[in-house]
Amino acid sequence: MIEDHFRALGDALHRTVAAAPTIESWAVRLASVLTGGGRLLACGNGGSAAEAQHLTGELVGRFRHDRQPLSALALHADTSAGTAIVNDYGEHELYARQVRAHARPGDVLIALSTSGRSQNVVTAVKVAHEAGLTTWALTGPDPNPLTALCDDAVAVDAPDTATVQEVHLAVVHALCARIDVALGVAG
Repeated sequence: MIEDHFRALGDALHRTVAAAPTIESWAVRLASVLTGGGRLLACGNGGSAAEAQHLTGELVGRFRHDRQPLSALALHADTSAGTAIVNDYGEHELYARQVRAHARPGDVLIALSTSGRSQNVVTAVKVAHEAGLTTWALTGPDPNPLTALCDDAVAVDAPDTATVQEVHLAVVHALCARIDVALGVAG
């Protein structure tokens, strides 16, 4: 029922309030990285890819207030490179190879996976560590391999994939709002 869905979402959002200090620290760090010439890389599959692209779109464009564009790449969005990588190297290399190409030490990778087990996302995080990136995860319930591997994580405690994705969008918007505050452009 619709009411049950909204109740589950509300409960998951209520539990995720505990992640506010983490989101705040990510915003401060990202504002510093992005204004210092660094970039954000983001990856995920399916709905998580959509959330990754939503995040990067808000940063390259704007969230609520006008500001300088910030360097943020959704790694799935380059379909020509992605399909060539999968064809030539296999799906586990989809994001890892792009991290090797685009990442510089000091950059940040945000890895999204509702299960926390997506092999191509996990492999990207491993490569990101080798390249000197900070890695953060947005996942579903903990424990999972991605939260264990990343430097920091927001694990959404919800049993349903759709609910996890909806909370991830709220986290993305909260992160963007706090980045604007850190940059001094919030009204």
